[in-house]
Amino acid sequence: MEAARRAPDAGTPTFDFDAVDFVTADHHFGHARIIEHARRPFGNVEEMDSYLVERWNSIVPPDAVVLHLGDLLMASMNDVADALALTRQLHGRRLLVPGNHDWISRATQTRTRIESMKPLYESAGWTVLPEVLSGSRNGHPLRASHYPYDTAADDRFSKYRPTQDGIPLIHGHTRSPAVAAIPFCFHVGVDAWEYSPAPMTDIDDWLDSFASI
Repeated sequence: MEAARRAPDAGTPTFDFDAVDFVTADHHFGHARIIEHARRPFGNVEEMDSYLVERWNSIVPPDAVVLHLGDLLMASMNDVADALALTRQLHGRRLLVPGNHDWISRATQTRTRIESMKPLYESAGWTVLPEVLSGSRNGHPLRASHYPYDTAADDRFSKYRPTQDGIPLIHGHTRSPAVAAIPFCFHVGVDAWEYSPAPMTDIDDWLDSFASI
């Protein structure tokens, strides 16, 4: 794919969403309790992890670019290397915007911890990106973050959400089955996408709807 050959680098000040083929969030690899919390239809975490890998690889070609908007996994310090090793099975060039459950998140980790953990993610094939991305897709302004613009009033991560300024935002975090429940926000978490990454062509249709307003 042409997109794979011109994928954006982590240091670019403006992110090139045109280079992305799929977007996703909230896999929670290794997180047994997410099955109950998000009402996922799995008997155990091994079954869930295996299915998530299968779903990803069934739609993502090996040469695609996938943007992951955080909460990739939730594992203890002792288990994080094994959880990351599992993600090596995933197709594509994989870009990660950290979420609050990731060991490289500014919302939950110290700078020292982030610096020590980031090489583990990179060695598993992840390119770690800033926690808020701004750029364009097919000429439309677009933003990406783990967090939506508006969540529950008691959300303890509210200061890490980007400011709502009318720019469409793709996000994860909510674990909702709804895709577009929040104004100017498009939810790409696996719980809203049958446990698969969302094609960026679906984002294109959503962005086109703003042009007609």
